[in-house]
Amino acid sequence: MARASEMRGRRPRIDASYDGRGSDRFGRATEWIARAMGTPWFLIGLTLFCALWMAWNSLMPEGWRFDSAALGFTALTLVLSLQASYAAPLILLAQNRQDDRDRVGMEQDRQRAERNLADTEYLAREIVALRMALTEVEERIVTREQLQALLDRLDAIDADGRRQKRLKRAEEEA
Repeated sequence: MARASEMRGRRPRIDASYDGRGSDRFGRATEWIARAMGTPWFLIGLTLFCALWMAWNSLMPEGWRFDSAALGFTALTLVLSLQASYAAPLILLAQNRQDDRDRVGMEQDRQRAERNLADTEYLAREIVALRMALTEVEERIVTREQLQALLDRLDAIDADGRRQKRLKRAEEEA
């Protein structure tokens, strides 16, 4: 099976000792993160995180607060912006990996379909050959009625032959 980087037309790495396990691990991690971000649990967790952040920075004593509500929760905005700025590329990486897998899967499906078509055509030719052979055999098969008619003719010929022999013997004796 071709590697995803080969499928997309990317140039291979110059380092020949590189086996690609690190990027594959990173790719699996991005897929896991992208999959996790698309769940209701992630949205619930993010909502709870934001609610706790705002509650802490609004209700706690002034010395315990680390993000001012008066400034519009600047640190929270920064954290959410950072999360969003990493989420989009991670999702795109996961989609690219899925596209590569789909492409490889479609190629395998196409090859399988070609093999199935070739097998089906071969079987169809074999069935036609068998039908033709059966037709020839059926044409050569002598039915019971045909055999009985042949036997009757042979008996008649034999009876005529015996009669003629008797007549010939009778002529010779006379």
